[in-house]
Amino acid sequence: MRRLILKMSMSLDGFVAGPGGEMDWMMRTRSPEGINWVEQTLWQAGAHLMGRNTYASMVRYWPTSTDALAGPMNEVPKIVFSKSGSLAFEPTVVRTPGWDNTRVLGGNLADDIAELKSESGKDLLAHGGASFAKDLIRQGLVDEFRLVVHPVVLGAGLALFDDVAPFALTLIDATRFPVGTQGLIYRPK
Repeated sequence: MRRLILKMSMSLDGFVAGPGGEMDWMMRTRSPEGINWVEQTLWQAGAHLMGRNTYASMVRYWPTSTDALAGPMNEVPKIVFSKSGSLAFEPTVVRTPGWDNTRVLGGNLADDIAELKSESGKDLLAHGGASFAKDLIRQGLVDEFRLVVHPVVLGAGLALFDDVAPFALTLIDATRFPVGTQGLIYRPK
């Protein structure tokens, strides 16, 4: 059975984006070692899972990107979760070169995830956004958290763990990168 891994970057105070949705703070604490850690995580995925809005922003960047992470972002199949069951904001988006291997699911999130987990193949890697990630957390669908924690305090913004029921985690691995960023792997107890 495949696992669902949630990979998110977050500030030291638990935000995945600033008050206006800004995410530029992540770039200030990137390092080659951290990028390599993320790249390894991306290549381990059998599919990248994301919400419709995250997909809309990623599909505008990755297919033409020369970023070190473009390979796994473009080659690994994508599964988009859309409550409407479509990508109505851009009808041709699923035929974007490098992102043409995209499925759209719009049914019941828990049922869709259960079906995907029962399929053979590599683990599923969810990328946010915050709303999609919180839905996965609230419904207890996440089997592992891979958090890139940046040494930045935002003070406000979109929090990953607000509005969720308390739960305990076990630290599986911690990797410190030279710039102070950490790659943390947790599993629910």
